[in-house]
Amino acid sequence: MKRTTAFLTATLLATGTVAAPAFAADTNSSSSAAASSATQHPNFSDSQLENFASASKEIAGISQKYTQQLQGADDQDAQQQVRQKANKEMVQAVKDNDLDVKQFNQIGQAVQNDPQLMQKVQSMAKQQ
Repeated sequence: MKRTTAFLTATLLATGTVAAPAFAADTNSSSSAAASSATQHPNFSDSQLENFASASKEIAGISQKYTQQLQGADDQDAQQQVRQKANKEMVQAVKDNDLDVKQFNQIGQAVQNDPQLMQKVQSMAKQQ
C-alpha cells in the first residue's frame, strides 16, 4: 500500500501568497527521480498554475491551523498524530484543486526556481 506523507515548507511572501508548496512524496518513489523530474521545468498550463495557487493558499491555512496544535502537543505521539492529520488535509487540498501530488511538487519546484513563474502564480493567487 502506498503511503503519502506531506512536508510543509510553505513560506508566505510579502504579497501573502505561498512561495513554496507542501511537498508530498510517495515513500516508494526515489527522491533522485523526483529531483530530476522537477528540474526539467515542464510547461504548465494556466489552469494548472491557477490550481497550484489555490491549493497553496489552502495549504498555508492548514499549516497555520496545525502549527498551533503541534506546539500544544504534549509528547511525540501527539505531535505525530497532528502531523498525520495536517499531511492528510494538505494532500486532500491538492487533490481538491485538480492536481496530484507529483504535479503539485513539480510546479512548486519550478516556481521556486523561476522568478517569472513565481510572479505569474502570485498574480493568479491575488485574482482568486
